[in-house]
Amino acid sequence: MRLATWNVNSIRARVDRIVDFAVREHIDVLAMQEIKCKVEQFPFDRFEEAGYHVEAHGFSQWNGVAIASREPLTDVRTAFPAMPGFEKGHNGPDAPHEARAIAATVGGVEVWSLYVPNGRSLGDPHYFYKLEWLAALEQYTRASLAANPDLALALVGDFNIAPTDADNGDPTVVQGFATHVSPPEREAFAALEAAGLHDVVRPLVPTGFTYWDYKQLRFPRNEGMRIDFILGSHALADAVAGARIHRDERKGEAPSDHVPVVVDLDLDGPDDDDRPMIF
Repeated sequence: MRLATWNVNSIRARVDRIVDFAVREHIDVLAMQEIKCKVEQFPFDRFEEAGYHVEAHGFSQWNGVAIASREPLTDVRTAFPAMPGFEKGHNGPDAPHEARAIAATVGGVEVWSLYVPNGRSLGDPHYFYKLEWLAALEQYTRASLAANPDLALALVGDFNIAPTDADNGDPTVVQGFATHVSPPEREAFAALEAAGLHDVVRPLVPTGFTYWDYKQLRFPRNEGMRIDFILGSHALADAVAGARIHRDERKGEAPSDHVPVVVDLDLDGPDDDDRPMIF
C-alpha cells in the first residue's frame, strides 16, 4: 500500500494537480486536509474517474478533511472519543466540532486524516483548544493500542507542530514567542509517540520540510517547517518499506503551501507489485 498525506489548501482550487499526483505516483490511499468545502461541493467525480473511492468531511470554506482510496473505505468516522469542539466566544464542553478528523479502514489499516488546530497565538483560546484536542487524540491512541496491540494504525496529516528544532527552518517562528514550537505543543506530540506511535518518515528521510509560507520568499530560501506527519503504530511502522517528501509539489502554478508525504507499506510480504519503491 502506498499511503500519502497532503494539506491541499483547497481541493476545488487544486483538484487537477492533486488527482494527477495521485495517479502519477501510484498512490493507493491519499489523506487530505484543508479541503475548504462542504461535502456536497467536493469534486468526487474527478477522483472517481481516476479510480478512487472518497469519503469527505467539511462544513464550509474552512478546515475539512478527506480520504481517497483505490479500495473501498469502511468504518468511516468523523470524530474520535472526547474530541473537543471550538467556537469563538463559546465556553464549555458542548462547543461544536470542526471538520478536522476523518477515519476509515482500508486494507486492514485504520487511517486517520487529521488537521490539528493551528493555535493562532500563545494564550489564544484556540491554543488551549489545540492542546485539549491533542490530549484527546493521545487518549484515543493509547486506548486503541491497549485494546489491540497489533492494530495497524496510521495518524496522518497536518499536525501544526514542529516537534524539534531541526523541523523548523522559519526564522520568524521562535520558541517562546510562537505556536508550533512551544514546549506544551512539543510535549503533546511526544505524548502521541509515548502512546505507541512512531514517526515513520524521518528515519528514512532525515532532512526536509513539508510546509513553506507563501510570504517573504520562504520556499526559495528553504525557510520551511516539517509539520506534516505519518505516525504509525508498531504494526504499521514494521511494514514501512520506503518514504518520501515530495518537495517539488511546492513548485509550479498555484501550489499548496504544503507538499505530500508518502510511505510504502509492505503489509502482506513480497508480491508482484512492480511499482518503484520510494526512499
